[in-house]
Amino acid sequence: MNSSLSRQAPMPAALPCQNHLLAALPAESFERIFPQLETVELPLGKVLYESGCQMQYVYFPTTAIVSLLYMMENGATAEIAGVGNEGVVGISVFMGGKTTPSRAMVYAAGLGYRLKTRLMMDEFNRAGPMMRLLLLYTQALITQMSQTAVCNRHHSVEQQLCRWLLVTLDRLGSNELTMTQEMISTLLGVRREGVTASAGNLQRLGLISYRRGHITVLDRSGLESHTCECYQVVKNEFERLFHSAGDIF
Repeated sequence: MNSSLSRQAPMPAALPCQNHLLAALPAESFERIFPQLETVELPLGKVLYESGCQMQYVYFPTTAIVSLLYMMENGATAEIAGVGNEGVVGISVFMGGKTTPSRAMVYAAGLGYRLKTRLMMDEFNRAGPMMRLLLLYTQALITQMSQTAVCNRHHSVEQQLCRWLLVTLDRLGSNELTMTQEMISTLLGVRREGVTASAGNLQRLGLISYRRGHITVLDRSGLESHTCECYQVVKNEFERLFHSAGDIF
């Protein structure tokens, strides 16, 4: 494992309802796939799939967070989206592409569920609730990817760091995160020095406390006011689409 990845505390048990997609399924659809769901441990740094690889499973994180990273030829990386308990890893399976140019890597250790791609497609091809829910989720994920690209181009490293912290802590349901500056710089696709300077400024403002890879948000509302509009745009879209799912079912 990469030495820049910090160890996490022991993980609590996972329940399917902790994943918002699984929780949103009507009982009939959920009961069909429930016996096939496998609980999996997702340790920090684990790669769920590499660029161009055929996917054997799709993953529904519950307490873990997975980063979708785009890899450049020179080895540089940048996160194009993150997936936590709101979603599923492996949308190319049901979108028809079978493979993807991104890498999926766990950046917050935890648990989740996996489902064989064949079983996922069986349920998707019923053209019922699972298909409609996954398409709504895909729309929200595309919004996240688009907004991330805009944010990386037009907003400061400090604003990007604020956005990333808020999204990550939303998924963890906590105000604390264990993450090195080196790992954050890899995910944001920026120089480590930029992350160091930005984290230092946020700490001087009293918004966060940072020490030896441990970040605590001290002023959540202050951090929200310090970030760009990208955080709220993506959050609103996920909430809107999950509300739409409730209307459909």
